[in-house]
Amino acid sequence: MTEVAPLLLFGYGNPGRGDDALGILAAEAVAALQLPGVECLTDMQLQVEHITDLLGRRRILFVDADVSCAAPYALEDLNAQQDGSYTSHAQTPAALLHTFRQVYGRDAPPAQVLRIRGYHFALGEGLSAQAAQNLEAAIALAGQWLREADLPITLRQNNGASAPII
Repeated sequence: MTEVAPLLLFGYGNPGRGDDALGILAAEAVAALQLPGVECLTDMQLQVEHITDLLGRRRILFVDADVSCAAPYALEDLNAQQDGSYTSHAQTPAALLHTFRQVYGRDAPPAQVLRIRGYHFALGEGLSAQAAQNLEAAIALAGQWLREADLPITLRQNNGASAPII
């Protein structure tokens, strides 16, 4: 069994919908930094099955695009919370933490969400220039957030396989 990195950055979004790719792009960029003790995961959405990815972590940073936060990003603490996504396949980070508590009978590791301001989410669009600027600022913040723990980095995509950084 592979040892779990103590820090997890989980970037999610739909790379086929313009700025919705921000979470995944941030995870790929942070993975390229090769910070020790950090694992980066990506998927199109958070699902109940992802609670297993939270096991053995010291801290978790979820990263996603957001159309409503102020530019360039918003960083917020997360608490386990049952919400409307609790019973659906796609979950919010707070609902995922709640599911973790329900399944394992204890709180998930401390978590925060980094929401990167996006503008254009139409199918088939590329990343907008404004979102690209916000992404750069968010990558710098995420790198700092992860370095503070002073803790080999891998990028796993939704199928769980390791993937090279492109």
